[in-house]
Amino acid sequence: MNLSARAKRLTYLIHRWTGVAACVLMALWFVSGIVMLFIGYPKLTPWERLQAMPALQAQHCCVSLEQVLAHSSAPDKVQEIVLTSVRNQPYFRLREGKGNYLLVDARSGALAPTMDEQLALAGARAFVTKADAHYLGTVHEDRWTHARSLDPHRPLHQVQMDDADHTLLYLSDSTGQVVMDAPRAQRMWNYVGAWLHWLYMFRDKPVDPVWSWIVIVLSAFGTLTAITGTLAGIWRWRFRGRYKSGARTPYREAYLHWHHIIGLSFAAIIFTWIFSGLMSMNPLGIFDARGEKPNSAAYRGVAPGAMHLSLSAAQAITLLNDAGFRANEIEWRVLHGRPYLLARNAANATRLIVAEGGRYQVRERWGDAELLQGAAQLLHAPIRDHQVLEHYDTYYYGRQQEAMMGAAERRLPALRVRFEEAHQTWVHLDPFTGDIESSLDQAQRTGRWLFSFLHSWDLPPMLQAGAWRDAILILLSLGGLALSITGIVIGWRRLRVWFGQHHRAH
Repeated sequence: MNLSARAKRLTYLIHRWTGVAACVLMALWFVSGIVMLFIGYPKLTPWERLQAMPALQAQHCCVSLEQVLAHSSAPDKVQEIVLTSVRNQPYFRLREGKGNYLLVDARSGALAPTMDEQLALAGARAFVTKADAHYLGTVHEDRWTHARSLDPHRPLHQVQMDDADHTLLYLSDSTGQVVMDAPRAQRMWNYVGAWLHWLYMFRDKPVDPVWSWIVIVLSAFGTLTAITGTLAGIWRWRFRGRYKSGARTPYREAYLHWHHIIGLSFAAIIFTWIFSGLMSMNPLGIFDARGEKPNSAAYRGVAPGAMHLSLSAAQAITLLNDAGFRANEIEWRVLHGRPYLLARNAANATRLIVAEGGRYQVRERWGDAELLQGAAQLLHAPIRDHQVLEHYDTYYYGRQQEAMMGAAERRLPALRVRFEEAHQTWVHLDPFTGDIESSLDQAQRTGRWLFSFLHSWDLPPMLQAGAWRDAILILLSLGGLALSITGIVIGWRRLRVWFGQHHRAH
């Protein structure tokens, strides 16, 4: 047997036995992928969170910021100051330099009481009104709360609501606010959706290397199955002429016959989906940022605890009301050493309050020049160029709520800043908030293509296609499912033969 024949035989054997092991898993991935088009993993979006809050009132509000900051052991290092609502009452939420939260009553200036069952129930009833609530206790993490963004809020208080959606709420032990809502239908669908697709039954904590390597190994296994199957299918297909049966495939048995035809028809999409699933895990950190990460502290210039507008909370609320903006939340911020307020309403629309010409003004957004002054501090490298994005592009775009990144804010216009450095870092800035919305170097942009594009078809024109995109993805997924089902039947028959031979041998 020559080298070419040996290589072919090895390819057939690899596909035969890896296919036996992988076909069930791949069938589950295709089914769960279809579900994920319409039902996302539970998440609390900014607009959902804000809609559940009352508008802030200027009457009887609020104690001075100095009185609030006095509760911190290092006021000048406080990274976050937000006037928000907890249990429908105004509170200041502080985040200290070490990442822990402090909650201060905005009317009395006293620290909020420690979270307990009664406070959790009150917070839940404020979030879902006109429904009874049942306290389930605390949980550090469960199948719906793997996100690392929840780490500062753990342990989480679980409350089951008796509303029409049977919503399960998770409240922060640190702030008392709802940080996750999961209606029953969403939870049930997720068992055959994201929870199954991401193999979260094997995940035990937010950073779980065992789970990561299980997914990496299984995805690599599936990729190998797809590659060897494609090669075997091409080698056995008669592109010229036909077999004695009159078909271009040598297989007469129905499941083998259709496995061959479907496999060749859907080979490209099956390979790209499995391979991109592998890339989603960033194996061996191949898509990690290579160079210097943008310095958000330098972008701000100073922490808001050390520099803030002298405008009182009541004055800020009145100023916003006079401008026709009903704020549900106000945050004290700094941009390039310039303090300002960022207000959000129930729809997550925003306004800025800045000091200009000796008085305070309500503005919709920062100017490009103002943002660029701060952006120049992000990296120890000069700005190569910048561009105002009036439309979504390949690297800055919004996703529907069901998507994994569906809660991310992606407003337009946005400012893209590119830096003159070895790793070609791009930063996108939101002029309506002053936020750094994303940072991508060359390695991360490569990851965007090998994962997001191949796996989710998320170029803006594709996303705009809406129902057409969904229909095509469902059709292709059904093709992959049909291939997997025929593979399951073939694999089951091969195993029966193998076990039968093994049993007779003994």
